[in-house]
Amino acid sequence: MASVNKVILVGRLGKDPEIRSTPGGTTVAKFTIATDERFTDRSGEKQERTEWHNIVAWSKLAEICGQYLKKGKLVYIEGSLRTDSQKKYRTEIIANTMQMLDRRGDDEGGGGGGSSYSGGGGGSRKSSGSSAPRPELDDDDEVPF
Repeated sequence: MASVNKVILVGRLGKDPEIRSTPGGTTVAKFTIATDERFTDRSGEKQERTEWHNIVAWSKLAEICGQYLKKGKLVYIEGSLRTDSQKKYRTEIIANTMQMLDRRGDDEGGGGGGSSYSGGGGGSRKSSGSSAPRPELDDDDEVPF
């Protein structure tokens, strides 16, 4: 039987992305997002629980995250779970897709408006939400908004 390792999160950035490069020149972005769960406990009291998730993006997706994401921004992240046993079993989500959900022209830097970016496969792709194939962006192209 086949297995599936897929994570979908919608949350707010806890801090600006940290951008670094590997010795080979690949860009890496690391940031955290918070997700909230609201529920009523057995005694009828309303409760809220916040979970923090460690996100890692690579290559062009990492560059886009570094350029457009800021602390407090609402984002959709799609990726897979990966546990690094060298860092006290730190579990990270390796992002494959990022979509900015805040409105365009927001006080915290704009962007957003539902723009979606996918990493991996040699380049990033922008999607307008349709199921049509996504056009490839060259490294020289600017991200269109």
